[in-house]
Amino acid sequence: MPFLPTISTFFIVTSAVLVAIGWILIVNNKPKAHKRTMLSGAVSALLFFIIYVSRTAFIGNTSFGGPDDIKIYYTIFLIFHIFLATTGAVFGVVTITLALKRKISIHRKIGPITSIIWFCSAITGVAVYLLLYIIYDGGETTSMLKAILGS
Repeated sequence: MPFLPTISTFFIVTSAVLVAIGWILIVNNKPKAHKRTMLSGAVSALLFFIIYVSRTAFIGNTSFGGPDDIKIYYTIFLIFHIFLATTGAVFGVVTITLALKRKISIHRKIGPITSIIWFCSAITGVAVYLLLYIIYDGGETTSMLKAILGS
């Protein structure tokens, strides 16, 4: 198993689990525990992001090493995941900012949407990890665009 991708995937899964726990806490009217748990989830997501960006900048991205006949499906799935992750990150920053500024009524409206997007992003992220490093041997390490679009 590759070290950095495994560690970054661990952090994104941890983030999603903490968001789920935070959701349960607020449903059970435990706002202080909710806040601590959600901020911990955000820190975990930030650690993922730092590792991912560092790896991308200094090492590169791993291209899909699986069979050519499914590469197009993987690429479409990866683009979907990237869209979800980007959307989830933007929603996450907005949702946390609203909470910290005590704009709770808006926070309550978009929080569940943010959480669902984040869960989907984490699940698809784990699937990308499995396809790149566990199910198939990773392809070459290259720039992000080459890894997404192929040679």
